[in-house]
This record gives sequence, structure tokens and C-alpha cells, in this order.
Amino acid sequence: MKHRIVVLGAGYAGAFAAGNLARRLSPADTEITVVNAVPDFVERMRLHQLAIGQDVAFRKLADVFAGTGVRLRLARVTGVDPERRTVAVTGEDGDGELAYDTLLYALGSSVAHHGVPGVAEYAFDVTGRSSALRLRERMAGLAEGGTVLVVGEGLTGIETATEFAEFRPDLSVALAARGELGAWLCPKARRHLRQAFDRLGITVHEHTGIEAVEPTRAIADRVTGASVPADVTVWAAGFAVHPIAAASGLEVAETGQIVVDRTMRSVSHPDVYAAGDCAYAIGENGRPLPMSCGSAGFTNMQATAAIIARLTGSEVPNTALKYYGNHISLGRRDAIFQMVDGDARSKSWYLGGKAAARLKSGVLKGAGWSIAHPTFGMPKRKRRLATAPDRAGAEAGAGAGAGAGARAAA
Repeated sequence: MKHRIVVLGAGYAGAFAAGNLARRLSPADTEITVVNAVPDFVERMRLHQLAIGQDVAFRKLADVFAGTGVRLRLARVTGVDPERRTVAVTGEDGDGELAYDTLLYALGSSVAHHGVPGVAEYAFDVTGRSSALRLRERMAGLAEGGTVLVVGEGLTGIETATEFAEFRPDLSVALAARGELGAWLCPKARRHLRQAFDRLGITVHEHTGIEAVEPTRAIADRVTGASVPADVTVWAAGFAVHPIAAASGLEVAETGQIVVDRTMRSVSHPDVYAAGDCAYAIGENGRPLPMSCGSAGFTNMQATAAIIARLTGSEVPNTALKYYGNHISLGRRDAIFQMVDGDARSKSWYLGGKAAARLKSGVLKGAGWSIAHPTFGMPKRKRRLATAPDRAGAEAGAGAGAGAGARAAA
């Protein structure tokens, strides 16, 4: 029987990983299934553009995986049982269950509310297509002179605030930052950022933590009642992973991310791998990789390389696990590209302006193209598994959490 590989999630990490696995493993030995809740590939790095009313095209996953041999299951993951090696799903066809021999968990992340009152009820976010479309509808109905507050001085917050201010100059856009705006950037890049905010007319409230969100304002201090007016509050104060991993019995970090080894393999269940935001992976600088598209790329490449190597009896290669820098869009015609060193500290050099904007556009187009062509350069000869898959024998001889992928590596 074929070795069953199930990939949970078809974001940047999951979609690319599924295509890479299909490109390099023989369909005579393997069966690859991707589970995703929506039928489209969502370019998360463009969702702030979608939210403000720009046209953003979505690729159909059925088209992406057509002719690759990858099976697509449109359903929402409701649970994982790593002991039975099954995934519970629900979709248009009702509830179901998928069995796996190797699981790649790539369900990504969503907005982190941090327990702040009113965020769930009144705030908007751009971490998913449905939430971005909800914000898009609200922004379309916001009249001239309306106030928008973006909470969070990270990359998502900066890109959202500048995109909104550039596309809707009739609005009053502000950003609330817990610390100093762009504090992690080198001095020249920080000046560039502030100049962009001044050019776009964005008000910055530094050293301002939002303690509650209401329909028309955000409370900065519940004791004094200090607040920031906001017809629309966009919450961009961090990401959180779904609690499914923690509930499954997989070993997770305090963040809820799956704890993995250097090869992106779960430290508690060897037949489970994780990639993207849901993986608690330690980079080469000894620190956890940040939740980002860049990290998704490195972790999915390492996970797929490890899966392929172990199944085919090869030595597992190491993919570089580095964070090279921050690439921040400041509207459509401006951007900042800030390189960092091995300790994740900003280098003195940065690229800004139209050149950086063109570079960011190229990165986005390249990422989209790679997803749209998941098996580009497909080799004529695909790799066979080192041992014939035998699930019955596997279930009889496997230890706690040990799967077919682990046996193939033995």
C-alpha cells in the first residue's frame, strides 16, 4: 500500500511543500493529500491591499495542483490524533477522518487578541481572507474624514497603515505603538520610515498600549480614560496559532507552536513535521524563528527535504534557518529593506524608496509564481521509497508516536 502523506494547510508553507513532495517522490509509492479550508491560495502578504479595496486575484488550489498528483480536500481541520495517526475534518461533505503515515502540519496563524476586551467584538484584522474582506466592506462604507487606528508597530501594522493612508487620503489614519516606531531599524531606515509616515499624514501614538477597544475609540488607559478616536480599529498586535496542536498531545511551546528538531520533525511524534508559523523552530542564531513568510519558506524546505530523505533512505540535508531581514511595503511606491545580522540586529545598510518597492513587488510575484507552478522542473525520474510501505506492520511494531517515516529512516 502507498505511504500516505497528509499536508494540513495550503498557505505559503503547505502549498509549496506539497508541490515539492509531489515533484520528488514517486506516485507509485506515495499518496499526497492537502487539506485546506478554502478553495483558493491566499497571498497573506497582500491582504492589507485587499482590505483597503484593491483588486487582488486568488489562484484556485484545484488549478494549482492540477496534474501534480496531489489530492485536494476542502475541509477545516478540527483535530489531530497522533497516536492513531488520523486527522478529523469537517466540510461540505460533512465530518470525516483522514489517516496518515507522515503528517506535515502547516496550519499557520491568526490574529492574537492578547485578552484585550473588545478586540474580538469590534476590531478588524488582515490575517485571513475572510477577515480582510470583512474589513474591506467596512472601509468601503467609511465616509471622508473617517478615523482609522492601526494597533501594532510590527511589519503588518506598518504596511496596513501606510497602504490605507496612501489609497484613502480622505481618511485620518493613525498607528498606536507600544514602543518607538521602527525602533529595530537602523537610524537611516528609521528616518525613512518616519518621513514616509509624515508624507502620508499618519499620526503616530508612541508608547501607547491599547487596553480596550470600543465601537468608536480605543482605550489607552482605562484608569484615566485616555483614548484614541477610531471609527475603525485594525488589530495588528501579533499572531497566535490554533490550539489544535496543543490539544492533540503533540509537544508544544508556550506559544502553542509545535516543538520541532533541526529537521522540523516533532520532538514527541516522529511521523509529524511542522512548517511555517505553527513550528517552534530554533534558527542558527539560537533563537526561535519569527512568524513570517521568510521563515515559512525555510522551514517548509527543511521539512520536505527531511521527509524525502528519510522515506528514500538518504542522508537528511540541512537547510539554512536564518532570518535575513525585514522587507516592509510603505504603500505601492515606497518600501524599506533592512538586513539583519546573525543576532537579528539591524545592519547599518538598508535599501529604501522605489528600488525597495520594486524588490518587494518582485518577491511577492516570485512567491505567487512558485505556488502557481508547484512542480516546476519536475524530474523525469522520481525517487522511490527505500522500503515498501507496510502500514499493518508499522502499526504492530511502532513505538509511541513512531510512524512509517521514522522506520524508513532506520
